[in-house]
Amino acid sequence: MTLVSSRELVTDAAAAGTGIGAFNVIHLETAEGLVRASEKAQLPVILQISQNCADYHGGLEPIALATLAIARRAATPVAVHLDHAERPELVDEAITLGFGSVMFDGGALPYDENVALTAAVAERAHAAGVFIEGELGEVGGKDGAHAPGVRTDPDEARAFVAATGVDALAVAVGSSHAMTDRTASLDLDLISRLRSSLRGRGASGADVPLVLHGSSGVADAVIADAVRAGMTKINVSTHLNGFFTRAVRDRLASDERLVDSRKYLAPARDALAAEAGRMLRLFALEAGVR
Repeated sequence: MTLVSSRELVTDAAAAGTGIGAFNVIHLETAEGLVRASEKAQLPVILQISQNCADYHGGLEPIALATLAIARRAATPVAVHLDHAERPELVDEAITLGFGSVMFDGGALPYDENVALTAAVAERAHAAGVFIEGELGEVGGKDGAHAPGVRTDPDEARAFVAATGVDALAVAVGSSHAMTDRTASLDLDLISRLRSSLRGRGASGADVPLVLHGSSGVADAVIADAVRAGMTKINVSTHLNGFFTRAVRDRLASDERLVDSRKYLAPARDALAAEAGRMLRLFALEAGVR
């Protein structure tokens, strides 16, 4: 029984100066593959369920209960996190279901509205002992949000954390969601300045870890540099989905008579697990200590 809170995993990674992988669940096979990756690498992982994923499954509860059950059976520390929730009521449901961490995404809202809504959600999350991530400076790839060149300002980040009480902050530093090539350029100097601006700004004087969204579009070496510069939680979805989907295509192409979905989903799950394990090792072992 190794279901843990993201607070533990993110705090430990921040203290060690390494990164923690936070990978998105799409369906049961994804969750199983990600836990297998964690177990093989002997490294912790955060399983993320997004608002879009919950909507795909007709609600949060079915995919959440399955993912929580898989996490509890893992031989390594696994956390379950709500990702990119734009509806406060979805955050409340995740807390009720037993998620250890949530993200309220008000990044597309005007600053004052983002602050007010995030602060209200954070208050409810903290009352339940749940770790909360906020977003400042919209990360691209979500319905056109975040125009090219927009970045999170360090002074505004410090003020946002003080006003909302979030435990971790997703920032815009050059990445974008849903990229299928790994060509994004990150502003490493900005990451360092953001990290410095949030030192000691959390509850009881704790540092506030930075979160990199849109990491699928960032090359390995650049992610490692970002971790060294101050990134802690590294979110990946599209990149891993590509490994899963290519394996499905290859298996179906090899046997046009194949109809048992287990026979093409199993190798896809294995392909995703192999790449997820490699990324966990990259974030945790190869990034170095900042």
